[in-house]
Amino acid sequence: MISVEHLSIEFSSRPILDDITFLINPRDRIALVGKNGAGKTTLLRLLAGVETPTAGRISKMGDLTIGYLPQVMMHVDGKTLREDVMSVYSSQLTTDIGGEARFIAEMDRTIIGLGFERKDFDRPCSEFSGGWRMRIELAKILLQHPDLLLLDEPTNHLDIESIQWLEEFLKTNGSALVLVSHDRAFLDNVTTRTIEITLGRIYDYNVPYTQFKVLRQERHEQQVRAYQNQQKMIQETEEFIERFRYKATKAVQVQSRIKQLEKLERLEVDIEDNSRLSLRFPPAPRSGDFPLIVEDLRKDFGEHMVFQNATFTIRRGEKVAFVGKNGEGKTTLVRCIMGQLDYMGTLKIGHNVKIGYFAQNQAALLDGELTVFQTIDNVAVGDIRTQIRNILGAFMFGGEASEKKVKVLSGGERSRLAMIRLLLEPCNLLILDEPTNHLDMQSKDVLKAALKEFNGTVICVSHDRDFLDGLVEKVYEFGGGKVKEHLGGIYDFLRSKRIDSLQELERKNQEVKDEKLEVKGEVTSAKLDYAAQKAAAAARRKKEKQIADIEAAIAKLEQEQQDIEALLADVAHQTSENFQRYDHIKREMEQRLYEWEILSEEG
Repeated sequence: MISVEHLSIEFSSRPILDDITFLINPRDRIALVGKNGAGKTTLLRLLAGVETPTAGRISKMGDLTIGYLPQVMMHVDGKTLREDVMSVYSSQLTTDIGGEARFIAEMDRTIIGLGFERKDFDRPCSEFSGGWRMRIELAKILLQHPDLLLLDEPTNHLDIESIQWLEEFLKTNGSALVLVSHDRAFLDNVTTRTIEITLGRIYDYNVPYTQFKVLRQERHEQQVRAYQNQQKMIQETEEFIERFRYKATKAVQVQSRIKQLEKLERLEVDIEDNSRLSLRFPPAPRSGDFPLIVEDLRKDFGEHMVFQNATFTIRRGEKVAFVGKNGEGKTTLVRCIMGQLDYMGTLKIGHNVKIGYFAQNQAALLDGELTVFQTIDNVAVGDIRTQIRNILGAFMFGGEASEKKVKVLSGGERSRLAMIRLLLEPCNLLILDEPTNHLDMQSKDVLKAALKEFNGTVICVSHDRDFLDGLVEKVYEFGGGKVKEHLGGIYDFLRSKRIDSLQELERKNQEVKDEKLEVKGEVTSAKLDYAAQKAAAAARRKKEKQIADIEAAIAKLEQEQQDIEALLADVAHQTSENFQRYDHIKREMEQRLYEWEILSEEG
């Protein structure tokens, strides 16, 4: 599909990528990883044709189609959600009624899968926040079914359910994929190949992310040994040259050693290793037994009820997660706790509770005239002061970056700095609203380890399953105007939901609505006479059988699709016959899903 040959690019004479070469094959699902600033986004932009390389070339199949989702993009107003998304079909729509119906059904599945509700379809796009606008752009890209998807941090604005839907879509839609993400669970569930960028070079591993980490550690240890051996040889050679530089009897040998060093290709290795960095919060002042008590809490914005009857208690030392779709009230409840919003009901902050709060806009509160180092030095106390530079390095502020003024930092950099500052301030109730959005994996590991050791109470609003796993022991689910308590960790919560996809959730909700359908306060089915009830029951059984038959067919097609994808992973089996078989299965799957959608939505 794409051949990258001897590619190099530099900015301000600083090399970002240096003479890299690799191939992207059909059905590849590649994780692009590396430290922030390593060149991941730059490589995506090169593949998308947005950037031009300094040297080398990128060769693409003539009819290759590419869908590129950057982290930041321009949005065009003037359309409703439905109109904007339907615009991707403008060149495909025909007078074929069935074809158009399939397009609409697919559009509905995709939009709902990404977290929108049907009532949102006719809202102007201008009414949606930046995060929701990114979901609209993602939906448009997915619905075009490009040959290659280039996605830069697609989960940053998604909730857990939408992330799970996107995982299934990316695994089954057939497009090749190059993905940049700091969501470890997402990478493991979606990708099968990992390309690491480090020091301008790439290292290609034909395994998912977790397996890559093991192989990378082995390679890193080998590189460090080779680097140390070379450094020892260089030192010994330089000492020989210095010792015998002015001895005539050694002149030939000295010149030989000098030429040897000049021709030597110096090894580079990323020897920075903060894996043993132990960041600890200051000891938490002891609070009362119940830092937070909520009883019959309700919050409305005008006529819109966000949640009601919220009742729960958080005990001292508990670490809990707030999860749910965006807009269901997680941040709203946090702002109620912080006293930033009024509410109805009871919300009690416990005795001697000192709150440390990381808001999504926390970065705006930093003093722009201070340097990065000064910002942290002003709040650090005790032994932690000796570790400031190590801590800054772990959060990607190593070296000269620590001397930058806050006012020149990007939004992501300011958020990271605000997080470090919060970590060093004494408190006993930490409230973190999406703390991992601008952290790379190493920084998230450092933060998670510190939170696990923290002896206070933690409330964490997050969609990052890997970050929450092993950290929280209780989950509060926000949705449908309610706040439900679930005991156990994040994966215990997800298993308890027993939801394979948002489509199944919608079907269950529709069935509940059908059962509760009332006319003028009375259940309609109660008014049916016996014959009508019998006929309705027979029709319902027939429809249930039709749905069951279609679901069985879909399950069979999914297995066939997995089998052919496994076959196509081997270059030797990438024949036109196998690709035709794959496309046939894909079209049959789309038809079956369309039939399932129609049956499920019938009243």
